[in-house]
Amino acid sequence: MAKSPPTTKLAQAVGPVPPNGLAQTAAFLAAIGREVRKNRAKRGMTRRQLAQASETSERYLAQIESGAGNPSVSVLRAIAQALDLPASALLPESGTRTAELGPLVDLLAQVPEQELPALAKELAARVARAGGTDRGERIALVGLRGAGKSTLGRMLAQHLDWPFIELDRRVAEEYGASVPDLIEMAGMATFRRHERDALDRVVAGHESAIITTAGGIVSNPETYALLLRRTHTVWIKARPDEHMSRVMAQGDFRPMAQNRAAMADLVAILEARRADYARAEAELDTSGDAVEQSFAKLLRIVKPFMREQRP
Repeated sequence: MAKSPPTTKLAQAVGPVPPNGLAQTAAFLAAIGREVRKNRAKRGMTRRQLAQASETSERYLAQIESGAGNPSVSVLRAIAQALDLPASALLPESGTRTAELGPLVDLLAQVPEQELPALAKELAARVARAGGTDRGERIALVGLRGAGKSTLGRMLAQHLDWPFIELDRRVAEEYGASVPDLIEMAGMATFRRHERDALDRVVAGHESAIITTAGGIVSNPETYALLLRRTHTVWIKARPDEHMSRVMAQGDFRPMAQNRAAMADLVAILEARRADYARAEAELDTSGDAVEQSFAKLLRIVKPFMREQRP
């Protein structure tokens, strides 16, 4: 008589599964775990923060992220809500294709991953031309905290004599509370709605401006798409160790180290956001440069975005 296969933790978690389906189930749960980890990192949230926001135990969340947990629909929905996502976004096989979209998805699957950011830029440029999008002389600096956005943004605004607008500060002024207090009182989803509304008003009210954003703006596809359409966006970046050292020098650990997140968490955040940041119109790496050197490079980058060629 053949012996029954040993009972694994996965089998205990998912219940009776045909032997040939166990590997597929394991791959499916691992993919869910990757989606949860990726979206948590993109928002700069620690596991503890997500556990608290979703009212899920931190231990169980760790199991889900590792692929060892089998979350119920209600648990997955709570995690998705805490991430300001539809539950379907955490499923690796979510969504259905239309007849027109299907061939495009198949073609994209054949494109090498390293070529996708450039292809996304070309597509965004085509959509912008088709829609008659006007970016004016609005220049937005995106990237993780510590890259130099605020410092370079202020210098550029002063040099050009344009308004300098920190989107987070604008949200705080309009809401009447600091961003951390707003998130604590009303939740991340509410903050993201205020961020989108503030960006709408900034774009409508300023033909020329230097705008800096929170690093997590990329976690809201609609807001980030608006930023890319209506501004000349520059990704300000640096090596992970420089990000961390600059934030520590400022005495402010937001957004990735308010709870003493390790370097591994910072790297995870950068990796989760890299593809979105790469959709920017231009990039500036400030690693190893003095502020003056980075500013000179930024001036050369933004010169083509100006309607009047300033010296």
